[in-house]
Amino acid sequence: MSVADTYNLSKEDVTRLIGMAWEDDVPFEAIEAQYGVPEDDVITLMRRHLKPSSWRLWRERVGGRPTKHAAKRRLSKSTSRRPPNGRPPTSPDASPHRA
Repeated sequence: MSVADTYNLSKEDVTRLIGMAWEDDVPFEAIEAQYGVPEDDVITLMRRHLKPSSWRLWRERVGGRPTKHAAKRRLSKSTSRRPPNGRPPTSPDASPHRA
């Protein structure tokens, strides 16, 4: 029985899952939360659906990458200094119209 059959995935689901796995910033935990497919089965699915050269490239890229595991991901707790409208903060002394 294939991974797609085990988790009742349609062809569209498999395509989306592969796309998510291919992305560097989507952790395996997000894939499992959305599709119920754990990391080992995602790897199996990728191996069966990618060309051998693409598989090797993906495994080399993903191997040890902290962004593929939410627990290893370090998110910055710093806040942006830009206001919501996107303009940088200005001080009253820094008027561009002063000569």
